[in-house]
Amino acid sequence: MFKGTTILAIKHKGEVAISGDGQISMGNTIMKNSTVKIRKLYDEKVLTGFAGASADAITLFEKFEKKINELHGNLPKAVISLAKEWRTDKILRKLEAILIVSDKEHIFIVSGTGDIIEPDDNIAAIGS
Repeated sequence: MFKGTTILAIKHKGEVAISGDGQISMGNTIMKNSTVKIRKLYDEKVLTGFAGASADAITLFEKFEKKINELHGNLPKAVISLAKEWRTDKILRKLEAILIVSDKEHIFIVSGTGDIIEPDDNIAAIGS
């Protein structure tokens, strides 16, 4: 169960806004307040954000960036490809992070269990 929201994405009238805190904590201790958890990919057409373990999220950002570039910005296909790899790879399966990825048409939540959720109301929030 998530204890606090880290990333929030909203899609409205062909535009997407994504926001997040910069906090990194270990247990109940806040270690840093200025971490960048939001990234722009694919010529700034795709926005991503993460919650969970930072090192794990960086690995997933790199994997996702490769997928979105290979698939020429096709967000649904890139998300499915990432989720398949994440779910089936023995090392990736152990990563503890969750992603929100979005463009002007879609918002997806991608979990480490291979779940892909596209919210009905064009709002997505993740936390850790």
